[in-house]
Amino acid sequence: MPMLLRALAAATAVAASLSGPSAFGVDSLPTPPDRIVIDVATVNGSGCPAGTAAVAVSPDNTAFTVTYSDYLAQVGLGSKPTDFRKNCQLDLRVHVPQGFTYAIASADYRGFAHLEKGANGTERANYYFQGQAQTAYQSHRFSGPQDDSWQATDTVDVAALVWAPCGEERNFNINTELRVAAGTSDPTKSTSFMTMDSTDGNINTVYHLAWKHCP
Repeated sequence: MPMLLRALAAATAVAASLSGPSAFGVDSLPTPPDRIVIDVATVNGSGCPAGTAAVAVSPDNTAFTVTYSDYLAQVGLGSKPTDFRKNCQLDLRVHVPQGFTYAIASADYRGFAHLEKGANGTERANYYFQGQAQTAYQSHRFSGPQDDSWQATDTVDVAALVWAPCGEERNFNINTELRVAAGTSDPTKSTSFMTMDSTDGNINTVYHLAWKHCP
């Protein structure tokens, strides 16, 4: 069911601690004074079954977070053949204040990985506006042995930012994916996995926004 999620005065600690667009070399860009509203049109994918992903906007309009509670890819004991890859596509309607447009300047991904020696895992994502070409995937690879939290950041140079068309409402799409491969490990005796969540059941993936005035 579509969820209308308004800007939250008390965003998560991760979102509240953001330094804003200046962290990405776009400190000269404006920030809209009014709150933005994100309407989640659809959530599809094996990594985000219905009811397991939610979106909230930071109070200063510089970021929004996506919280997952069932995003796990695995290989080995107890795994199904299709479990090695999980994905999620978010289709968002971002309602921005009049006279502004936005772009994704950076994205922070966090989770937990247990990778046996010889196994490996990959997190990747891309972003695009409805009716525009998809951007290339940005990928991050992790190698075993590992039994710890993981973190990955996608960044975009200011000159390469893809801005939402001014004066139009275009849905914004985010595609994410986790993959785990057994590699030289023995999947008949062990299990390797990656989650985009945490030990308490959820994690915040943070998307940082850059803003500019429309002509």
